[in-house]
Amino acid sequence: MYLRLVTLSFLAVFSLSSAKANPPKISVPAGFQASVFAEGVGRARHIVVRPNGDVLVALQRRAKGAGVVRLKDTNGDGRADDIERFGKVTGTGMALYKSYLYFGEPERIVRFKLSDTSLPIGDMEVVVDGFPDQGSHRSKTIAISPDGQLFVNVGAPSNACQIYSREPEVKGQDPCPQLERQAGVWVFDADTLGQTQVEDGKRYVTGLRNAVAIEWHGGSLYLAQHGRDQLSDLWPGYFGQADNTEKPAEEFHRVSEGDDLGWPYTYFDPIAKERKLAPEYGGDGNKAPEAGRYKDPDAYFPAHWGPNDVVFGTSETFPTRYKDGAFVAFHGSWNRYPDPQGGYKVTCLPMKDGAPTGDYEVFANGFTGKDGPIFQPGDADARPTGLAFGPDGALYISDSVEGTIWRITYGSES
Repeated sequence: MYLRLVTLSFLAVFSLSSAKANPPKISVPAGFQASVFAEGVGRARHIVVRPNGDVLVALQRRAKGAGVVRLKDTNGDGRADDIERFGKVTGTGMALYKSYLYFGEPERIVRFKLSDTSLPIGDMEVVVDGFPDQGSHRSKTIAISPDGQLFVNVGAPSNACQIYSREPEVKGQDPCPQLERQAGVWVFDADTLGQTQVEDGKRYVTGLRNAVAIEWHGGSLYLAQHGRDQLSDLWPGYFGQADNTEKPAEEFHRVSEGDDLGWPYTYFDPIAKERKLAPEYGGDGNKAPEAGRYKDPDAYFPAHWGPNDVVFGTSETFPTRYKDGAFVAFHGSWNRYPDPQGGYKVTCLPMKDGAPTGDYEVFANGFTGKDGPIFQPGDADARPTGLAFGPDGALYISDSVEGTIWRITYGSES
């Protein structure tokens, strides 16, 4: 009966609500304006903006037969009026490099050569293939450095690498075999076609559960990852409901080659402000892992908020305090239930010289469309997922529920 209740609660929070009539009105700091750039494009994930201002949107599911949406504002009124779709693909990750759009499907990375109108020229090309087929955390998010290093997030296919996944008081596999080809970031050559993970990939970072938010900035790779779930569900002898709701932290890292972020053996406790040994590997909520073995986060956020994208403040029109700040889109939780869910917002973490200089602030909020708390993801009218700055300094935010794209600007626009 206990296992059945855990399973039912795990599934119930993913129920979908009926379609929403209008996009919610989101709040932004004083001096900023939030407007709807497009709506109803499909289940939008990550986005990129080309130097000509065209917005490209990845779709988790194809809409009207395509997985990429090209949005163009032809009359300068801040709203897309020319919409085209292309690509028989589905996925999350997107990146621009040279004249190509790179797209992350669950088991491969492909690219499209783009015309001046941001539509494809010629056939789609396969850059990397052969990633593991997995049921969970299958999204391949990507980042590309100016010198052509293609970084690919390969999420862990489990919660904590248990011998039997998500069952109470079941130990973790040691060593965890999922670390061999998953639970890390791999690097490839963005200019080379026909690569495979096994033959051509090099593991850059290990020990992460799922870094949907990944970005290259200022000579370094940054990521924000989803932490593990169900501490009290799986280990009730050590953890209570409050632990389940508030732990572990969502970690933000500036990473270097060879870093180990500690999954599945550890988690970061935001209350104690230190890394703890996971219960699947002998932890009891108090034990710490071997000192210095795993990298601590550069910053962290509340548990289960679901960081899905990160971009850095490059806008010349935003106030200077946002310059180089790390903007993070939080898709929102399911696993704080029965407590209210958290996330569903965009934050900004102040940065200088590649490091945080203070606490994050909420930059955009109100995506749920509700005055009070929500208890299931299906209650949210919108869920922020992708972020991108345009050449005009505007910040674009995508939503995975109804496919709304918001455009955030500062000051009055003529």
